[in-house]
Amino acid sequence: SARLIEALGTADVIAAEDTRRVRTLAASLDVRPVGRIVSFFDQNEASRVAGLVESVAAGETVLVVSDAGMPLISDPGYRLVAACAEAGLPVSCLPGPSAVTTALAVSGLASDRFCFEGFAPRKGRAAWLAGFATERRTCVFFESPRRLAECLADAVSALGPDRRAVVCRELTKTHEEIRRGTLGELAEWAAEGVLGEITVVLAGATPVADIHALVALVEELVDDGARVKDACAQVIAENPGAPSRRELYDAVLKAGGFSDGGAVDADDDEALVAVALVHRVQPGLGADAVDACVGPEVDQHHSA
Repeated sequence: SARLIEALGTADVIAAEDTRRVRTLAASLDVRPVGRIVSFFDQNEASRVAGLVESVAAGETVLVVSDAGMPLISDPGYRLVAACAEAGLPVSCLPGPSAVTTALAVSGLASDRFCFEGFAPRKGRAAWLAGFATERRTCVFFESPRRLAECLADAVSALGPDRRAVVCRELTKTHEEIRRGTLGELAEWAAEGVLGEITVVLAGATPVADIHALVALVEELVDDGARVKDACAQVIAENPGAPSRRELYDAVLKAGGFSDGGAVDADDDEALVAVALVHRVQPGLGADAVDACVGPEVDQHHSA
């Protein structure tokens, strides 16, 4: 961006994750840095922070540049920003590319709610993946290309082969590749070997409602005078992961969950008519009495 070009050319200090690459970047942008360039990577970040904070406190501009992607997002910079904030010093961001949001944008998965998990852990990965079993947000994480096949195989074991996911390789680079599919499909693909920087986007879990709890809710609404059809529709609308109306009807039928207070219309489906016949007609009545109780429209279903 124009702001970054200006900052590269005017900053008093450039703290770079890779000093060689930042010089290459500046040359490609036809910028000649006037400030001093110092290394700033994971292994020396803690020792560099105090000196850089002193520079900012003295009125100098310190520009943090990561090797690829946004600084601080699984890259150096967090300790420095935290120290500046603690000291009451100003911090500004010059937004740049981020593999996290870029992968999310091209994934085709829900992006209204998501979480970022950094790099997948080397140890305890199976337990870490199992934690996504009920996570409804889309999850984004990084993985080494050397460990991707094992990670996806573990994901299949922990989450099942049908969970949707996307593997993004070399985002914004010459050999960018986007692979969409199920975990099972992606694990099979990755087993052949993958190169480049990897970002994985995992679809959120589909909620599954407790069918017994839903039946109980339907019973409560019917006891309060609601029609069975309306009660089922209301319960389904209010509970993410609820089954279809037919499945809920069947569950209510098996549970014997209709009370005498609920009214069933003749336009309810045959299963509901059957429930009406079983639960609304007093024991001992014959077929003629049943016909008289349920009326001619429902009798057509009964006769059938």
